Amino acid sequence: MSQPVRLLPSALLALGIAAFTGFSPMPLPTPPAASFGADLAFLKQHTSVITLSDPSGQAQVVVAPAWQGRVMTSTASGSEGPSFGWVNRELIASRRLQPHMNAFGGEDRFWLGPEGGQFSIFFDKGARFDLEHWFTPPPIDTEAYQVVRQSRDSAQFRHAFHLANYSGTAFSVQADREVRLLAPAAAWKQLGLEPQAGVAMVAYESVNRITNTGQKAWVKDTGLLSIWILGMFTPSPATTIVVPFKPGADAALGKPVNAAYFGAVPPERLVVKDRVAFFSGDGRYRSKIGVGPKRALPTLGSYDATGNVLTLVQYTLPAQPAPYVNSMWEIQKDPYGGDVVNSYNDGPPSPGAKPLGPFYEIESSSPAAALAPATSLEHVHRTLHLTGSKESLDAVARATLGVSLAEIANALPRK
Repeated sequence: MSQPVRLLPSALLALGIAAFTGFSPMPLPTPPAASFGADLAFLKQHTSVITLSDPSGQAQVVVAPAWQGRVMTSTASGSEGPSFGWVNRELIASRRLQPHMNAFGGEDRFWLGPEGGQFSIFFDKGARFDLEHWFTPPPIDTEAYQVVRQSRDSAQFRHAFHLANYSGTAFSVQADREVRLLAPAAAWKQLGLEPQAGVAMVAYESVNRITNTGQKAWVKDTGLLSIWILGMFTPSPATTIVVPFKPGADAALGKPVNAAYFGAVPPERLVVKDRVAFFSGDGRYRSKIGVGPKRALPTLGSYDATGNVLTLVQYTLPAQPAPYVNSMWEIQKDPYGGDVVNSYNDGPPSPGAKPLGPFYEIESSSPAAALAPATSLEHVHRTLHLTGSKESLDAVARATLGVSLAEIANALPRK
């Protein structure tokens, strides 16, 4: 299966450059840790938010209807606890919309693919595949979503819109999205584990659905859409992203990891074993990896050894490999040879340049949506942040990611 080389235009756009070349990263300060209460107060100054909470007020999630119902941040320890999502305070405080994309941040945001190619929804028909002509569709960038229903622990959103792809195919779409805070018993059940003593957790999921509200079927020959959920998190020098994958021969399953998005990832930043890849989430070197449908597994995550935070992401993965849209910025030979999951590490795109964040991302995508009129496709993306004793977190990491905390913390060299 061919693997796409997908540029990350958001990082390029913010910095106004069109290409990336490898370089030794400049030392960057670690972003200051923000409390959840401080991030919540800041967000309330600039937009209307919905705060989901458990009865104790310890597990909380902040959702922004004006920004497509995205989860901006969360905590497992109340207002004084750490804020797990990355919030782009500079852009939000400026109150100025950017022409190509508005990276407000958020640890679960709703997007659609594909980004590039003959079926792209980010380029107008006949446009060149370059930064100047790349534009994020307003329905996944600046348009507010209607709040359909909300309660203490959930919020539902809806938005109807129209899109056209690079080939001129028109789409009429209804997006439905629900963010649910999960009770501890439900969260541990999703992990397939008994509750671990001494672990504080916030767990939530977004249930995302797109419906074909037009009169024509969406078919492969004229282009398909996919649901794409991206989570932005605050980096640290001791954060390592963990991506388990199915073992096996490359001839049958393809390469375990697609690491060609921005050129080769330095070996000290990406270590690929026979069943798992370790990738730096330090926010100091711009790079990206992906795993295709024959290799993907339904759980991945990260561990911040300094903050002692284990983050797990689960998502809807079909039992059998399915076609996934390709976002490479060119006319493609295989428009449905894309990745299922991705991870992005932010950093300066050239020596001395300012990074977009910094942040790191964990992303998941749905299969390509071949939908008849009035039919839908649904994709669930679940995020869990756990803190507590290393012994307890180690047991969770071993059970869900197949590796110990020590293996994660020591997988990459630390400076």
